[in-house]
Amino acid sequence: MKAVFIVYNQSLTGHIEDVLSSLRLRGFTRWTDIAGTGSEKGMPHEGTHTWPELNNAHLVVTVDEKVTPLLEKLRNLNNTVEEQGLRAFVWNVENMV
Repeated sequence: MKAVFIVYNQSLTGHIEDVLSSLRLRGFTRWTDIAGTGSEKGMPHEGTHTWPELNNAHLVVTVDEKVTPLLEKLRNLNNTVEEQGLRAFVWNVENMV
């Protein structure tokens, strides 16, 4: 099992959920209104007057076989909306209830 943590500009929420739905990844946890700044070229998303945008995040735990297709779809989405900001990180899930 793997955990995929996806952080993105909140304007992409519908697109992210479409990607998850297309892969039948039904279970997730979503955080909204998260402040942050991209590590490479990203602009601050702070929810302030100067930097008004914010991020959302999804945490998806899935079988290993779905990780590559998920990352491919997220990469394709990011390539079309690169200025918005999207990152995904994969972690091993050692155990769960």
